[in-house]
Amino acid sequence: MAGWLIPALKAVIPHVGDILSATKPVFTKKKPEVAANQPDLVQQQIAELQSVAQQQAAHIKELAAQLENTVSALEKAAQIAEGRLRRVLIFTALSAAFAIAALGVAFLAALTR
Repeated sequence: MAGWLIPALKAVIPHVGDILSATKPVFTKKKPEVAANQPDLVQQQIAELQSVAQQQAAHIKELAAQLENTVSALEKAAQIAEGRLRRVLIFTALSAAFAIAALGVAFLAALTR
């Protein structure tokens, strides 16, 4: 069994109840004996749909805000990483130049002996 599977399951299992309760139907079901209260049932279902639509709109706004924060954090991290990469490239070029110079000095020292 993969080593990553057990920690992933431990992270997911506490939330299974929440996931299942969120996926249950939340709308009022039609009952056959309630034919006389049809307008009331329709009004109740409309109210439930409006409530769910408002909740979804709020969740979408929250997700959009989180996405915006995530994107800005990623952009900032990319800028930091780009600066570090630039410094690493400069240090690498300087190190290569010093190594070539050291090889030249060593070669000249070997020739003069």
